[in-house]
Amino acid sequence: MNITPQQFHYLCNTTTTEILTIMTEELGISLPEACDKLYHSRTFEKLNDQESGLYFQSPRYILSYLMEELAGTGDCALLS
Repeated sequence: MNITPQQFHYLCNTTTTEILTIMTEELGISLPEACDKLYHSRTFEKLNDQESGLYFQSPRYILSYLMEELAGTGDCALLS
């Protein structure tokens, strides 16, 4: 599917905001920590890669990938 750069950035920004909201409100992680975990992840890189198509997925689906990634690196703070 072809989308404009503006649409792509809107989708990525909206999804990122929703993921951070879930992380802070439902998982009890502070906003700075949630930002650090998300923005420094491979999951975030893939979200911002238009070729991956990840930006079309739901925020909870993307968060599940982030949680798996963090578990794999030994950073399990999201899982407790």
